[in-house]
Amino acid sequence: MDPALWLTFAGASLVFAVAPGPDNLFVLAQSAVYGVRAGLTVVLGLCTGLVVQTICAACGVAAVVAAMPALFWGIRIAGACYLIYLAWMAWTHAVSDSEGPQGTALTGMALWRRGVIMNITNPKVQIFFLAFFPQFVKPGTEGLELIIQMIIQGVTFIGATLIVFSAVAWGAGALADRMRSPRFQLWLNRTSAVIFLMLAVFTVLS
Repeated sequence: MDPALWLTFAGASLVFAVAPGPDNLFVLAQSAVYGVRAGLTVVLGLCTGLVVQTICAACGVAAVVAAMPALFWGIRIAGACYLIYLAWMAWTHAVSDSEGPQGTALTGMALWRRGVIMNITNPKVQIFFLAFFPQFVKPGTEGLELIIQMIIQGVTFIGATLIVFSAVAWGAGALADRMRSPRFQLWLNRTSAVIFLMLAVFTVLS
């Protein structure tokens, strides 16, 4: 991939990563409730999902999903249902003084899995890749060369996402930890529930 073209793509990827969106809000909410380390684990899960999305885009799976409205909607509904489930869990989340500053603990695997599911059940990421990546591919590129370029683009986009989302996780988690109390924890849980519910509605209606 041409260095100048790659730098342009990297800059555009950073801009898209910074722009407010469902994944940013998801990281923000999880980091505020569970702390910095948990937020960073969720970010790793989201980036793992982006690896899957990159492979799907490079291999043409994303194009198949885009061409099959029923499958596209099925994935969207699955994602919305998962967000509603997280909203319910957050709303009914019990607060205990004995649980320390991080609130009720979730394992690293559970947090990572949340990030993965959040990303791969969002088919709009695949559609975005299909629309965004080709803008930075030289005309006439095809076959193995095209696949390699899309993989490079995917890795670059994941790197930009990792940098920006990690900053969001650190900022939200560190700020929330300084203000942690049972009442504040309850407020965070209820706010997270509302955010998850709004994301579910956005997933279906957008």
